[in-house]
Amino acid sequence: MDDVDSVQAQIARNMLVSGDWVTARLDGVPYLEKPPLLYWTIALSYKIFGVHDWSARIPIALSALALCWLTAAFGVWAFGKRAGFYAGLCISTCVGLFLFTRVLIPDVTLTFTTALAMWGFLRAIDAEEPHPRHWAFLFAASLGAGLLLKSLIAIVFPVGAAIVYLLLTRQLFSWKIWKRLHPFSGALVILVIAAPWHILATMRNPPYFVFTLHSGPNSYHGFLWFFFINEQLLRFLNLRYPRDYNTVPRLYFWLFHLIWLFPWSVYLPAVTKLSFKPIDRAGRARLLSLCWLGFVLIFFTFSTTQEYYSMPCYPALALLLGSAMATENVWVRRGTRTLAVLAACAAIAAFAIYWNVRSLPVPGDISSALSSNPKSYSLSLGHMLDLTLPSFAYLRIPLLLAAIAFFVGALGNLRSTGLRAFLASALMMVLFFHAARAAMVVFDPYLSSRPLAEALLKSPDGALIVERHYYPTSSIFFYSNRTALLLNGRVQNLEYGSNAPDAPDVFIDDTEFATLWTTQPRFYLVAAQTSLPRLQTLVGAANLNIVSQSGGKLLLTNHPLPESTPHQGS
Repeated sequence: MDDVDSVQAQIARNMLVSGDWVTARLDGVPYLEKPPLLYWTIALSYKIFGVHDWSARIPIALSALALCWLTAAFGVWAFGKRAGFYAGLCISTCVGLFLFTRVLIPDVTLTFTTALAMWGFLRAIDAEEPHPRHWAFLFAASLGAGLLLKSLIAIVFPVGAAIVYLLLTRQLFSWKIWKRLHPFSGALVILVIAAPWHILATMRNPPYFVFTLHSGPNSYHGFLWFFFINEQLLRFLNLRYPRDYNTVPRLYFWLFHLIWLFPWSVYLPAVTKLSFKPIDRAGRARLLSLCWLGFVLIFFTFSTTQEYYSMPCYPALALLLGSAMATENVWVRRGTRTLAVLAACAAIAAFAIYWNVRSLPVPGDISSALSSNPKSYSLSLGHMLDLTLPSFAYLRIPLLLAAIAFFVGALGNLRSTGLRAFLASALMMVLFFHAARAAMVVFDPYLSSRPLAEALLKSPDGALIVERHYYPTSSIFFYSNRTALLLNGRVQNLEYGSNAPDAPDVFIDDTEFATLWTTQPRFYLVAAQTSLPRLQTLVGAANLNIVSQSGGKLLLTNHPLPESTPHQGS
């Protein structure tokens, strides 16, 4: 897909081809925002399986599988086999994990390292654990790997939750506990894993030290300042520049977890009936999960947030839910009945929408039936607001499959309790995920520029120009494997790197574009369909030949092709 999906995939390819495993680049421009571990794992996948869109997703898929196994194993150790199985079932079939692993972001891998660190911490301080040093080492190694995934947040979450836990259990100043945690050798492990890349990135992208909190246009302070001050501190304070992101309102951020944990969020009331007294292994695991969950959510209450930022607390929620579901008390039974009603309502709604759009025409692709809400696109789920009733006509098969899924869940939860009801809910979600995947295939022309890239590859040679910044049509770069000039694209994520001394001159303005477009060499331009009137005023309608169009985007060329269509103007 366009946006961050293809950005991550192309950075990994650039690293593999160039041999520069330190500095990420997009279109040759330094991209200093993120640590490299995700890029490295994708590049390794490319090395093994070749460069494909599906091979780029293998590290994320493996991380999700590892996270589900780890959550279940943690639950089995803490609460027993049944509760551990339920914990694994919760996290593997919840909406949030499915939804936020459709895109190449490192958060699911970060969630895995966070969960591994939490388990390592609890095992290390467990008086019954015969090998605390091994688990302390695992705790430290998880923090080090997390630093290479999403920087300081990977340490803040596990360490913050651990400190809160030690405070509540009155062990923070216990020499015995700190001796079992081996903090000095653990710090050395973290440095061995994470320090080399940070040092190399700093040395290759000077200046090394800049003491300022000012972040603004046309400034370049090197890697170290941008990575730690701009991307960590100023982002937390909502002062980062460029402001290419939005924040979810705090109340919605908290309430959305009822959706991200669906269908298992109906059992959250049962969690309140559990014992959190640290008198046995189960109690200690529940208390740690509560500290873990609370620390993450409260942290983001005071920071900028996206919908998926709280993913590192999903295992904590799953452990608490699994522990509660194993009790099968009255609140669990009430949750099962509530889920039956919710699933029935969802089945009726899905079928009603299907019935209302069953006869609507479906010309072109789904983009023609969507609305536009560009102010919402800085949120990860902003495009959901583009849906209209006519757009569901393109989703008739996914709607039917979703209705069947919810019907199965309603019937299973109405007629059963306990394990059978839980398995029915899991089956419901598996069917629903297939419906969602089918819907994403329909959305492909709108969310991806692959059809335009395929048309470009079939066309005669010519230089490529992309309108505006890199992200909105980033899959053009991945599928065509070309560099491009960026028309008015010195904005947002590439703005800072564009000021680096070694940044290539790939940014052009309207005047330079008009000069290039009206010369003899062939050029191709990828632009939004809504930009046609503006482009027409720059170079004239006669010089705009449509090679291909898909998802509200156009591939244009300045010289006619046999299969191209001249733009007629307005």
